[in-house]
Amino acid sequence: MAHHHGDPAGRVPAETAAVLAPAFKALGDPVRLRLMSMIASAEGGEACVCDLTPAFDLTGPTISHHLRTLREAGLVDTERRGTWVYYRARPGILRQLAALLTVEPATGS
Repeated sequence: MAHHHGDPAGRVPAETAAVLAPAFKALGDPVRLRLMSMIASAEGGEACVCDLTPAFDLTGPTISHHLRTLREAGLVDTERRGTWVYYRARPGILRQLAALLTVEPATGS
């Protein structure tokens, strides 16, 4: 018998979909996808906005807008230290996004 978690069809519960849809929508922008990737892979798990902005050919306010979108979608947490804001990925929601996109290997049927 096939091993599975939760719903046999692997469907996403409505409440999970409601939480994850804005996250996917936020990541549906190339700049935000790159920002998220930079934050998620940053040394020490956090990225200063001062390190993120120079990587893009965009103004600070534009980057701030994109980062705010990521924050509002629940993808990142922020912490202000002095003049700089630091961003860190929220592992819980990233795990859920990843799980949604994980294809279980087919077991000999």
